[in-house]
Amino acid sequence: MTDIATPVSAPPLKYITKLLYGVGSMAYGVKDVAFRAYLLWYYNYVIGAEAALVSLAILVALIFDAISDPIVGQISDSLRTKWGRRHPLMYLSAIPAAASFFFLWHPPAGLEGWNLFVYLAVLASAVRTFITLYEIPSSALAPELSTNYDDRTSIASYRYFFGYLGGIGMSVLALWIWLAPTAEYPIGQLNPSGYYTFGLVGSLLMFATVIISTTGTHHRIKYLRKLPSPQRRNPLETLKLMARTFGNKAFLAILSFGVLKYTAIGMASALSLYFGTLFWGFNSGELAIMAAEPLLGAFLALIFAPLISKRLGKRAAAFGLTIVAIILGVLPYILRLNGLFFDDGDPALLPTLFVIQAAYSACGISSAILVHAMIGDVIDDSDVKTGRRAEGLFYAANSFMQKCVTGFGLMAAGILLTIVDLPERAQPADVDPASVDLLALLYVPSVAFLYIAGALFLHFYRLDRSSHEANLATLKRREDGAPHTQPGAQ
Repeated sequence: MTDIATPVSAPPLKYITKLLYGVGSMAYGVKDVAFRAYLLWYYNYVIGAEAALVSLAILVALIFDAISDPIVGQISDSLRTKWGRRHPLMYLSAIPAAASFFFLWHPPAGLEGWNLFVYLAVLASAVRTFITLYEIPSSALAPELSTNYDDRTSIASYRYFFGYLGGIGMSVLALWIWLAPTAEYPIGQLNPSGYYTFGLVGSLLMFATVIISTTGTHHRIKYLRKLPSPQRRNPLETLKLMARTFGNKAFLAILSFGVLKYTAIGMASALSLYFGTLFWGFNSGELAIMAAEPLLGAFLALIFAPLISKRLGKRAAAFGLTIVAIILGVLPYILRLNGLFFDDGDPALLPTLFVIQAAYSACGISSAILVHAMIGDVIDDSDVKTGRRAEGLFYAANSFMQKCVTGFGLMAAGILLTIVDLPERAQPADVDPASVDLLALLYVPSVAFLYIAGALFLHFYRLDRSSHEANLATLKRREDGAPHTQPGAQ
């Protein structure tokens, strides 16, 4: 039976609802910045585990994620309760996500080698799975909250802004306060107790923001689509249905784009403390300032992404912003390697790099916002072609894209670190500058290739404003007409 939209007529989405909806992404932001920028550094450079072993543990967690994400998406799409399809899972995620994040940063004393590997792999998998239990249902709410082409971009903008607020806010606090230099640790980034505090505060913030966002959108449940109970299927039939859902050409285009782009972002984030400390020569206070630049970028993107989407359309805007982003992202490294940038300690180094990186972040985040909104349009296109709503499955794949940041990206960073053979737990003054330069030489072409190759896949995304409006009109006619059977329908 095709999906029938029978909710109470929904009032316009209020600003406060968008804001509360976005607040929940702070939990994902905390997890994201922790995995992207601190986890490899902490276990490798602070605890002393081999970089390749740490990267392998995180890759194991990504593989586990690749399995659990579509399962959560399928459960979310199939769930029927008085609280709808999404909210029960969102409520359920709060405590286990916060608890597993806490223990990730508090490994038992004396663990080393493969025992430490197992601990890291298990806890990293747990954190990511329980965050998935919130993130996928929450993401799937976006296209249900509004069908408007431009309003979806606005909703995604709030989501990304608060995601960066959570992650970058934690990063600034860590570098400014918890990892500030002390007599025992003049290089504050090497202080283990700072990471213990990071884990505690992060877990509390995760719990609070998940609960705030879930309760803050609870009142919209009565306005969401009311769907018939899904047909019972065996696992093989379910897999075939999932494969058909993911076969949408527009979705495959943005999935390919996202996997490559987020892998590049993951590599950049995992190496940020390495480059900040060893290549640019920043202390923890300067690193805290640099850590804040994505928050400025996210604020600019909150304003900029909806405007450029209206002017150029989502696909063209996402492509152009990605190309500009990678140019800005690698420019300082190219200039420094050729002796054309400010030296360490130069008063102009920090503000100049901050401005360039903030512009890079604004472009990159705007591109990500547009892709998130594009998935909502793909869901309607898929519904037209298959007769099935599958928000959870589509956003499970989107979640996988973003988790390439902490899987493939960290693995790639670990490979680069292994090639240049940086010593574990060494003081910055004892690290050979030639090794750091080699790391930059390998990093620049690697990250540029991933960005550009990913952007080229957007050529195959063909949904625009007019085709989206046509899809909505088709769905409206279907909802107003008599129920009928379609292949692949729920």
